[in-house]
Amino acid sequence: MSHLPGGGLRVGVVGAGRVGAVLAARLHTSGHRVVAVAGESDASRARITDLLPGLEPQRPSAAARACDLLLLTVPDDMLPNVVRVLADSGALHPGQLVAHTSGRHGLAVLEPARAVGARPLALHPALTFTGTRLDLDRLTGCVVGLTSGPAEREVAEALVADLGARPTWVPEEMRTLYHAGLAHGANHLVTLVTEAMEMLAAAGVDDPAGTLRPLLGAALDNALADGDAALTGPIVRGDVGTVTAHLADLGASAPQALGSYVALARATVARAVTDGRLVPLRAHALGQVLDAAVAADRSGVADPAAGDAR
Repeated sequence: MSHLPGGGLRVGVVGAGRVGAVLAARLHTSGHRVVAVAGESDASRARITDLLPGLEPQRPSAAARACDLLLLTVPDDMLPNVVRVLADSGALHPGQLVAHTSGRHGLAVLEPARAVGARPLALHPALTFTGTRLDLDRLTGCVVGLTSGPAEREVAEALVADLGARPTWVPEEMRTLYHAGLAHGANHLVTLVTEAMEMLAAAGVDDPAGTLRPLLGAALDNALADGDAALTGPIVRGDVGTVTAHLADLGASAPQALGSYVALARATVARAVTDGRLVPLRAHALGQVLDAAVAADRSGVADPAAGDAR
């Protein structure tokens, strides 16, 4: 049953990517009626067939005209043009809820919709989507970053409740910073974990993922609970020799990970000093080792830690 006063809405979707089809399917289970969806790629059509059976893909303007709630689930860079075209074509109407799912954008990008009388919402689920039925359960308890005007606040929170999620309100001027925090935490985590698995594979570990899973799970839980206090390892201990050895082996066996190792090591040194767990003298020695690794990598020296004994 919908949390909205008066019951469910007619829902339309423009952009049946990983996010749009899943959100529409979840709203359907809450009592809304998905009436139209626009998606052109083969992958989008497959998602429509699986998650929204009985619907045939339509043109974006037709999907927009048919609904009370329009979900714009297109890539960030496409969103301004999509909103402008729909507004200029007369596909949007007064009183219609027009919601995008971009983390970066707030309400400003929906100004063309507001200008024709639509009610704009920014609704961003802080979740990595697969575009499959797996996401339907994962939405439960997920946090959704909301931005709206005062008149839309109640309906925005009701829609989040219908998704089974939890709202967090993000000021318009802070949307980009909000999204940067999520992207830095999630997207860069994927890069970090993938590089770590490549290092373990190069070291001969037969199950890199299984080896990392309990370690990373514990580290993530501890970091989320305790922040910098959860930090362990050679940098917080000031083990210059260990870090030097790491850099040498990375340069020889996993050079693709050297840059991110150095960048994250620098950030970790700075945080450990601020936290009071790493004395400045050790921090300086670690900085010299990291500087030497960068210089060696740029000059093509075989041993990226060469020159640390300055």
